[in-house]
Amino acid sequence: MLELSNFKLWLTEHKAYSHKTIGNIASRVKRADGILPWFNDAVYQFHLEQSEEYQMLSAAVRSQIKKAVKLYFEFVNDQGAKQDNKRESAMNVLSLFANIGVAEAYLKEIGFNVVVANELIERRAILYSKIYPDTYMICGDITDKKIFDKVVRESIDRGVNIIMATPPCQGMSTVGQKVVDDERNRLVCQVIEAIKEIKPKYSFIENVPMFFNTKIKVGNEKILIPELLENELGNDYIINKYLVDTKDYSVPQSRERAIVLMTRKDQRKEWVIPEKDAKVKTMRDAIGNLPKLDPFITDVDEEELLKIFPHFYERRERALQISKWHTPPHHIKRQVVVMQHTPTGKSAFDNPKYYPVKANGEAVKGFRNTYKRQNWDAPAYTVTMDNRKISSQDNVHPGRFEYTDENGDDIYSDARTLTLYELMIIMSIPPNWPVPENTSEAFLRRIIGEGIPPLFVKKVFEKLL
Repeated sequence: MLELSNFKLWLTEHKAYSHKTIGNIASRVKRADGILPWFNDAVYQFHLEQSEEYQMLSAAVRSQIKKAVKLYFEFVNDQGAKQDNKRESAMNVLSLFANIGVAEAYLKEIGFNVVVANELIERRAILYSKIYPDTYMICGDITDKKIFDKVVRESIDRGVNIIMATPPCQGMSTVGQKVVDDERNRLVCQVIEAIKEIKPKYSFIENVPMFFNTKIKVGNEKILIPELLENELGNDYIINKYLVDTKDYSVPQSRERAIVLMTRKDQRKEWVIPEKDAKVKTMRDAIGNLPKLDPFITDVDEEELLKIFPHFYERRERALQISKWHTPPHHIKRQVVVMQHTPTGKSAFDNPKYYPVKANGEAVKGFRNTYKRQNWDAPAYTVTMDNRKISSQDNVHPGRFEYTDENGDDIYSDARTLTLYELMIIMSIPPNWPVPENTSEAFLRRIIGEGIPPLFVKKVFEKLL
């Protein structure tokens, strides 16, 4: 079976080709496979070139196919070498639904080797491989038997004995639609089957709190997910279930999660959740040291921008010296103005004079957790995928009193959403996390909103050391 998705990942990592060129190379390998089904032997190239269908092609096309097949052999041999050099230890991890690897950001530094990962979406898988080049990424749908079997086979071959699974939660999330019988809810079944096949010593499953109260259809009946776990794995594993808030583990963000920790019954050490930390970290602890930063107003000219924010450019320059990701968010004027008049911890809906309005002047209707500033002396609210908008929930910087204007109204700084850099801090992502600098900010923002704070994951995994 050709592994074209993983081949493209490998080309992205090892060759200086454009995205279009990589696509063309993969297409030529696929064409070769159509002429002569692929087999991993040096004589493949010889037999391919002797085939009548190949010889009927133009010289240019034959040359392109030949080059592509050689690259594919190089890819296959490289993967074999990585497997031969795998580290045998009690700390080899399979990451399922890996996304770009936010959850595992600290694992390598504490001695855990994520040796295999699986992600459905190619763009995410490519970025994962750039951040974690030592991990064997398998890009594809785990509900596809060929992909599932490959994940299992590679995990066994590479000595995996810990499974970490963070299946998509949109089907049961309170901010999602909670569609009955959402197929994404059933992805836990693939996790269960992987545990049965690989038989790891330990398993970690993370999801939203509704995970424990969600029923899925198995056969002809509906069953609660915790009951399904017990029925399918309870004979071989001790299954510990927890509802946690990551703010209790030094993460400056309140994020409630359902956590399942499984321990194979032949293990001497049982995996349990760590004790809560003594101190809760607040927004002030996390980002209180950062200087003021004004938003960029998209619907005014530069003269008006500088009239509203005289220090815009100097504050932007200072922010960029801190981090490439600490850039002024872009907003429209009417939203910026209402937030300038909104104090820390308050919603603009509480201000009758500077109430949020639409472009036509009509009052905005919304919940009191939108157009709302966060609190300095509490952890951040849960970061969502839609974290770029003032009009979405709990996204606005806490701000500080700046001055009283000519109308006698108090003006507050940082009338904007949090920067990507501030979100990374709140998510407890390590400052040296090697995400490529050319990564799309909008893409990263959405991914961060889906992730689990890696500092919490680190503390849970440290219980196995």
